Amino acid sequence: MASRPPGALGRGCTVLWATSRLSVMCHKAAHLIIFTRYPVPGQTKTRLIPALGAEGAATLQRHLTEHTLKTVEVLKNIEISIYFSGGTTTQMAAWLGEQWHYQAQQGQDLGDRLIHAFQTSEQQGYDKTVVIGIDCPGITDEILAAAFDKLDAAEVVLGPAVDGGYYLIGLRQNIAALFTKMPWGTAQVFSETEARCQQLNLSLALLPILQDIDEPADLRVWENLKNTLKKAAE
Repeated sequence: MASRPPGALGRGCTVLWATSRLSVMCHKAAHLIIFTRYPVPGQTKTRLIPALGAEGAATLQRHLTEHTLKTVEVLKNIEISIYFSGGTTTQMAAWLGEQWHYQAQQGQDLGDRLIHAFQTSEQQGYDKTVVIGIDCPGITDEILAAAFDKLDAAEVVLGPAVDGGYYLIGLRQNIAALFTKMPWGTAQVFSETEARCQQLNLSLALLPILQDIDEPADLRVWENLKNTLKKAAE
């Protein structure tokens, strides 16, 4: 994805004049952020190392990321950014190509990183922002398109995962209360997020339940999907 030249105005930008100063407000509809990690052996998919080894777990991280990008590249009228950790922009571009916009993740835990991502997207003028990881290969372009559509009416969109977490969250604006002091990595993440939406009187829309790949028992999901894709290509 090419970067916009400095000073260029995108679609949806409103030019305002105030006290002899030019002010530009840009409103862009949809922004998809993908969280991933540069595949360094021993530093990624660590819960799968006992089953795959360090090299195998890093290879799975690489394949899941590439599969996710192949899924999203068909989306129309949606800006896509890759928020990464464990590497550099140069390393990410050498791996995945220079057509994507790369941004280093910032924050101590997942909650901090999500707050930063949504806050940055809102500051960039996006009206709808959806964040996903690469751990859910069953996600489709139809599900992603539905997430953005649901944000027309709902303030929060969640894609529940089988393990009790979520594989997708979509917001129209940053809501830090959904991410602070969250028991990340537990089976209570989705239910706690749902409860917070109720407490904050936020309208919530849900997507289909899908399986993440986090534990050795989950690997069958990836193998089954690969077989299905292989048969479809024959």
